[in-house]
Amino acid sequence: MRRFASVIGVSPENREEYERYHAAVWPGVLEQITRSNIRNYSIYRYGELLFSYYEYVGDDYEADMAAMAADPETQRWWSVQEPLQSPVPDRREGEWWHDLPEIFHLD
Repeated sequence: MRRFASVIGVSPENREEYERYHAAVWPGVLEQITRSNIRNYSIYRYGELLFSYYEYVGDDYEADMAAMAADPETQRWWSVQEPLQSPVPDRREGEWWHDLPEIFHLD
């Protein structure tokens, strides 16, 4: 199992809409997340910053993420969510959510 954490911004004017969508994520999106071997997925908000955490339990992360990106329902979900998000300035090229390094972990 691999753990992933990332951050992205959400402006105050988009916060309510973003949280409303995430209170009732579309079933097809949830099913694709599970098919892509993601478990224990959470998103937290601190002011204008969103923090996500999930655990990947598969053996081919790149293939599972490609399958998710190719899923029509997930693409539709992303097209609704992306205008509500604001990538952080120091993200790497090609990133939307900025990946964070793990500094500490205790089981």
